Amino acid sequence: MSSTVPASATPVVVPALYAEQWDDGFGARGWKLDLPDLGVDVIAATPYTGERIPTSVFVHDLVDHHLCGFRLSGYLDEAGALVQLAERTGSDPVGDFQQIIDEDLLSGLVAGPDWKDLLPASLITGVGTTSDPRAAVQALRRKLGDGLLRALFTAGFVQEGWLRRDAARAAWTAHGLDYAARPRIALALQELFAWMDAQVQIRAWPSARGDFSINDHAVEFLFMKPVRQRHVVAVASPPDLQRRSA
Repeated sequence: MSSTVPASATPVVVPALYAEQWDDGFGARGWKLDLPDLGVDVIAATPYTGERIPTSVFVHDLVDHHLCGFRLSGYLDEAGALVQLAERTGSDPVGDFQQIIDEDLLSGLVAGPDWKDLLPASLITGVGTTSDPRAAVQALRRKLGDGLLRALFTAGFVQEGWLRRDAARAAWTAHGLDYAARPRIALALQELFAWMDAQVQIRAWPSARGDFSINDHAVEFLFMKPVRQRHVVAVASPPDLQRRSA
């Protein structure tokens, strides 16, 4: 049974920030969610979607991470969020997992202790619990070879992401949102995000901030600075409702 929220339901409010150039070590132009637990490794994003997925990294951060209860940093949180992304878009998450493995874990840029939870406990015991994570991963590379270690990391990402699916659903519905509406809400947010980014570029604003308001029926962004301006995008109706009204 659908948990669709009535139009009068209180929308979810999420703040966002824009900078023409972020002073965060990356220096990118773009947007970030204004969240207290935002990791230093989160890079500003633009509406670019790539070829496989119709929504941007920023919408992924908002929909699959934040609204599903996952932090924007951490391997286990990324595992959960990428499974959510795969489920709402039909994409294969393995390529994304293996990009993290190759560019982060195997390369020695290990961030945080939760990488151990992606591997069998017996394997972690063999490298010790107090080892420097980079040294520990390099020891595993020497012991297993990159191919097997990559496969084990990949399996861990898939398993840990799937195990967090129920928690993601609970977090989403706790916001008063219909879990089945995620794909349609995400597409509406992508359209809204493209409008937001066009505004800051057309007006040559060096920085901006505002708030998203999200419910099952519409998504809205209200620029708070440098000027107040509002834009609303309707969330598409479910396909079965569209067919009945055709």
